[in-house]
Amino acid sequence: IYKTISKPPYELLKTDDLSSSLPSLQDIQTAYTRFKQLFLIDNSTDFWATDLKWFSLLESTNWLEIIRRVLKKAIEVAECLERQHTNVLLIEESATDLCCVISSLVQVMMDSYSRTKSGFQSLIQKEWVIGGHSFLDRCNHLHKSDKEEAPVFLLLLNCVWQLVQQYPPAFEFTETYLTVLSDSLYVPIFSTFFFNSQHQKDTTMSGETLKTQSGSFRFLTVWDWSVQFDPKAQAFLNNPLYAEKPKPDKSQRKTARFKHQRQLSLPLTQTKSSTKRGFFREETDHLIKNILGKRIGKLINSSDEPPNSFREFYDGWHSKPVDYHGLLLPRIDGPEIKVWAQRYLRWIPEAQIHGGGAIATAAKILDLMEEVQRLQVKMDEEHSHAVSGDVYSSPMLRNCARLSSLFPFALFQRQSIKPSLPTSTWKDLEDEDDLVKRDDEFVDLSGDMS
Repeated sequence: IYKTISKPPYELLKTDDLSSSLPSLQDIQTAYTRFKQLFLIDNSTDFWATDLKWFSLLESTNWLEIIRRVLKKAIEVAECLERQHTNVLLIEESATDLCCVISSLVQVMMDSYSRTKSGFQSLIQKEWVIGGHSFLDRCNHLHKSDKEEAPVFLLLLNCVWQLVQQYPPAFEFTETYLTVLSDSLYVPIFSTFFFNSQHQKDTTMSGETLKTQSGSFRFLTVWDWSVQFDPKAQAFLNNPLYAEKPKPDKSQRKTARFKHQRQLSLPLTQTKSSTKRGFFREETDHLIKNILGKRIGKLINSSDEPPNSFREFYDGWHSKPVDYHGLLLPRIDGPEIKVWAQRYLRWIPEAQIHGGGAIATAAKILDLMEEVQRLQVKMDEEHSHAVSGDVYSSPMLRNCARLSSLFPFALFQRQSIKPSLPTSTWKDLEDEDDLVKRDDEFVDLSGDMS
């Protein structure tokens, strides 16, 4: 930092201590525990009794308020980068929890590549997996202690879902993609979300405890969706209405203005260290926390912003037409922050809308797209092999009257019809002998970020 803050364009730098401006991990865990209780309903009587005071119970959990505060903080950071052209240094005691949330959210909001499937995967691998987020402790996979448990990664997915449901054409993936990703967080056969660090994973994988008759055991990668779902089910992860960004010409790339680097989180230096040593070793953990979490704030002067700076930036952006490939700012006022219904209400039949909801709208749109594609084939038969009527559609969407608003996790009937998107990941493992040989390695999918 000493070598960079005195050189352009890095001399403009603002520090933001997330430990003081955002809720603590204990507050997040407490709010989410209360929030989950609203959906643990055994019968219709309990559901309707809860429905009478639903909004007051929901507000008392403070979960949606935490989501709103996190989104507001991400907007503040985006304002510094986009309007003030000031670099932001996020500070936190461990630098691997809320730093990961805010830095990931800002990149999703500012970089359209992070809103594609490959870009979002690369973002999670960089900021969370390689960044050293303690998945093992925060998810409490081994159920050893509840003190370190906190749904930090799930908080990110909830915030991203707010953006997905507010700006659907800007995302290549759907809310179903986020739902199955949140489910995979608690499936212990994937190494992606199972360890506290890359060093812990490498040490565990090379240990003698995982030796089998066929050799060393290798965990699966969560990004190989074929392990969990067949091709028809995987189609629900892709957004058919995604407004794909047009590729610029080479001449336009040369004249593009330079933008400062958007490296927002501290743990990125871990990628430069040796995998044998590990960056977050127990011996150096206290020293790193002391240097990065306490002293760096004294080295850099943080400029104060006008109190109305945020509201001016927020209202000014929302007063203009939305550019789905540019900056996206979530709406955070009042009821704009909603409950992720597909994830939390999918096991409650009384909460489903039979033949309605977003899936009914999607079915009508897909039918219209198929009609357009059929007309395209008739108009240009020589290119008919490149146009398929089944690219986006699914036979399950033909009759939306038999579907529920929480499709593909729930259909019209409660028990007699099997969900189109299965929730069990074990059914395919018996037929896939080579799956245990697949390793969850980080692959840079960033491509051209300009």
